[in-house]
Amino acid sequence: MRGTTHRILTTLVALLALQLGSLVAPAWACGCGAMITHPSERIGVDREESAVHWDGRTETVVMRFRVHGNARQAAWVMPVPHRADVTLGDPELFDRLEELAAPEERERTYFWPREDDWPFDGGYGDGASAGAAPGASVGVVGRERLGPFDVARLTATDPEALGTWLRANGFELPDRLTPELRPYVERKWEYVAVRLAPEERGEHLYGELTPLRITFASTELVYPMRLSRLAATSQTLGLSILADHRMEPRSTIGGERHEVTFSGRIDRPDGPVAALTGGTPAHLTVLEQRFPVPSRIDDDHVLRAVADTPYRRVIHRDRLLTVAGMPAWLLTAGLGAAAITVTTVLLTVRANRRRRAPSTA
Repeated sequence: MRGTTHRILTTLVALLALQLGSLVAPAWACGCGAMITHPSERIGVDREESAVHWDGRTETVVMRFRVHGNARQAAWVMPVPHRADVTLGDPELFDRLEELAAPEERERTYFWPREDDWPFDGGYGDGASAGAAPGASVGVVGRERLGPFDVARLTATDPEALGTWLRANGFELPDRLTPELRPYVERKWEYVAVRLAPEERGEHLYGELTPLRITFASTELVYPMRLSRLAATSQTLGLSILADHRMEPRSTIGGERHEVTFSGRIDRPDGPVAALTGGTPAHLTVLEQRFPVPSRIDDDHVLRAVADTPYRRVIHRDRLLTVAGMPAWLLTAGLGAAAITVTTVLLTVRANRRRRAPSTA
């Protein structure tokens, strides 16, 4: 009996820890109010990467999710200002952007040994360390299967009808989503409704999903964020923006101030970056922003051009200063000790000579 009680308590503690972990772990903002799945299943977004290209007339958003959980399918809705074209994106795009925006590594030397250096480390090392809706009010523009995505492109003049259509067509979205769609309906935006399902029946959604590429006309660079206010945990937005100039948000829209982690001109885009920009040069801006309280998000991000000030993070790698492979402090100390020894000997010899020298009358 005591062993059974112990096992039950252990299980309860483990479940409680799991629940607490899911509450405190931050999610990545996808502008879609997080992933929605069946109540009996769960899904989490470990990270969502978005790359955006805008040439003043057309905007392209490439999104890639990394998810975990036991869900067999999930859904989300992305509002767009004009009719969208949806295709699969290139997974290598994000790796290339990461390379372009990688921090610069600089070496710094220090003189006195630290705890990882000899003689404190017990060995002899170089001291290097890293710093660092049925009804006429909903129109179906198109519906297609793209890899793991069931994509519906929709128009709507009534948020209630839109919500009803989505649920009737297999997009199990919560009732609380309907009022949040009203501002987009009033502005006559359209929608990309995406249902994610593994290509193999019975499989779970897990790991990195194939990127989704969404292209639409837009006279300003906008990144839909309002629906992220439905998220239950803190959100982090990460954007890589390719445009004619450095681009930054006009306002915080209820989050913390954004941080630019890279800004620089890409004069010769190649590979997947060239495919996104059409081969034309562009200014790359990489930024991040935290939303500790998602319910405070009150609008979508509209980004504006600012001065093309370049910026790259710097990571310093500290190294113990050496001369010919020897620690400089040890050589200096040795030379100092030798100098003191020589001086002492010379003074001693001179003093002895004076004692032995005969006195003159």
